[in-house]
Amino acid sequence: MSESEAKKTMLAMILDRVFPKIPDFFQMLTEQNIKVAYTVDLLVEYMERGDPVVADALKQNVHEADLIKVRNLHELNDAFSTPIDREDIYRAIMALDEIVLYCKTTVHEMDVLGVAPDEFMLNISHCIKAGVDALANGFAKLASTPATAALDADAARKSGRRAEKLYRKALPILFEGDDYINMFKRREIYRHLTNAAEHMALCANRLHDIVVKIS
Repeated sequence: MSESEAKKTMLAMILDRVFPKIPDFFQMLTEQNIKVAYTVDLLVEYMERGDPVVADALKQNVHEADLIKVRNLHELNDAFSTPIDREDIYRAIMALDEIVLYCKTTVHEMDVLGVAPDEFMLNISHCIKAGVDALANGFAKLASTPATAALDADAARKSGRRAEKLYRKALPILFEGDDYINMFKRREIYRHLTNAAEHMALCANRLHDIVVKIS
């Protein structure tokens, strides 16, 4: 290395220390959201087929999603500065993670309780998928056309409301008859699914908060 090259390298190191690069948090949130979307795709597939192989794939994907979440949190904690409010980034990371966790809990408890998928579970899962896909579109727009991401946030919230309506529709049908054990098992699964939908809607609020602050 020549003397001039060495000086340039030293200068770059000094500048990196004084002005550290800002991680691309918009891209990182998009990557996390894409992984969450794949988890939800597997949830829908499981509700369609009840295949234990799909359940195993979902659990593995949850592990991979957790690694991305941990990476994002580490980057956030170590960042000298952030392009938007640090708390907004943190809340978005954690809301996305909660969706994944409730997908995992749903499938795990269906296995433990011996509950087979039904039409309501499938339809609620489709609502979650529609909402998470909208979120993925929205987070991907933050770096280029952030104002348009508000429409995606609205679409995700609407999907959350549809999931809640399905839950309310399912309950009176579920509690007909006298098979109380089955009733309470299924009610537990419905609740996990609606919890996933609620966190999806919460993540939509986080996305909208970001849009308002940077548009």
